[in-house]
Amino acid sequence: MKRRDFALACGSLIGAGAWAQTTTPAQVMGRPPQAGQEYQPLPKAAPVEAPTGKIEVVEFFWYNCPHCNAFEPLLSAWVQRLPKDVVFRRVPVAFRSDFQAQQRLYYALEAMGLVEKLHAKVFQAIHVERKRLEKPEAMADWVAAQGVDKAKFMENFNSFSVASKTTRATQLTAAYNVEGVPAMGVAGRFYTDGTMAKGMEHVLQVVDYLVGEVRKGR
Repeated sequence: MKRRDFALACGSLIGAGAWAQTTTPAQVMGRPPQAGQEYQPLPKAAPVEAPTGKIEVVEFFWYNCPHCNAFEPLLSAWVQRLPKDVVFRRVPVAFRSDFQAQQRLYYALEAMGLVEKLHAKVFQAIHVERKRLEKPEAMADWVAAQGVDKAKFMENFNSFSVASKTTRATQLTAAYNVEGVPAMGVAGRFYTDGTMAKGMEHVLQVVDYLVGEVRKGR
């Protein structure tokens, strides 16, 4: 589905129960994931922030996306098992201007060292508790209810540093040609999403394959 269709700006996701599967469609066919099918090589390399010798993996997400919410537990468990040469980071997307506040929310939490504590709770608040966290005032009130200094949060939310990160996030989204979320980028060279891989649990397996290819120098 297309990125401009904000109401459907989420890749397809097979239910969490399907995570127990251990084979991708490509493996069932007796072949590795294929370029142009399960993943797409980028025509031009995207910027990476990982240091030399490390392989960067990026997740593109949107807090209001129900598929991103469903994917988060699977992703978090996968991240815990990453080898030492892989660097993971999240990138919030803004397919429309009114998504930008949630970009700032993520980067403000990051600046305050609160992503590990509150990232999953943001999804919980939106998708389970049905809170509307789309405007800065609502975000600040919610963060304060989590025991965070409201003024400090707003200082970070409105900071130049956070504004710069949101700009770079939007640029990286364009560089990877992200069509929907959740989606994954590898080493500034490869892109995959749930539509291409036929499910987000398969996306993680495709990413594992691509990391291996980068590690081999391919």
